[in-house]
Amino acid sequence: MSAAAEPNGGALPWRVRVAIGGGTRVLRALARTWRVRELGRDGWNARRAVGEATVVALWHGQMLAMLSHHRDLGIAILISEHQDGEIIARIAHAFGCATVRGSTSRGGARALLALAAALRQGTDVAVTPDGPRGPRHTFAPGALVAAQRAAVPVVGMLASVDRAWRLNTWDGFEIPKPFARITIAYTAPFAVPGRTPAEAAGAADAFAGEMHRAAERARRGA
Repeated sequence: MSAAAEPNGGALPWRVRVAIGGGTRVLRALARTWRVRELGRDGWNARRAVGEATVVALWHGQMLAMLSHHRDLGIAILISEHQDGEIIARIAHAFGCATVRGSTSRGGARALLALAAALRQGTDVAVTPDGPRGPRHTFAPGALVAAQRAAVPVVGMLASVDRAWRLNTWDGFEIPKPFARITIAYTAPFAVPGRTPAEAAGAADAFAGEMHRAAERARRGA
């Protein structure tokens, strides 16, 4: 599994590929109207400035705003191998992100190895710890295990959008409306404790708490 896999265009019907292409152009135009404020990104910026990789964690339903704001940074995002994952993968590439295919929560040993390999090469990787199927805003520990394998920290990023369309899906997927104000709060880099996957997973509640506190900072700062 490549840490920067290309989307498998042949896996989708041509009508779906055409719809994704047109939809992506609309989303990019829409994203240019969004106004984004950042809170607490200094820790992640400092690591990027010296070429040190980081695992970034975000909720599945906030993926669109995050992809747009962090486009063209060379981040590799973990995306499921289901057909809906293929659609997301193509959108991710349109926003300048690489992809790792798989899931850290469903038989994802290969995905964890690919994430760790990308991190050791100096590539930031993004994981949605409540994906690909939820429950919403529930933190699965795969991001922490991957970070521990590569000896890098985890940074959470949480968004508050003042107005958005929210789809009737398990993740409440958000599409910010034109000229929406988006506030993104980042956690400080979180060093994963322990030496085994079980010890890394044991820190899931602590880091989930960091993410929820960052979400509250984003809401207050909006």
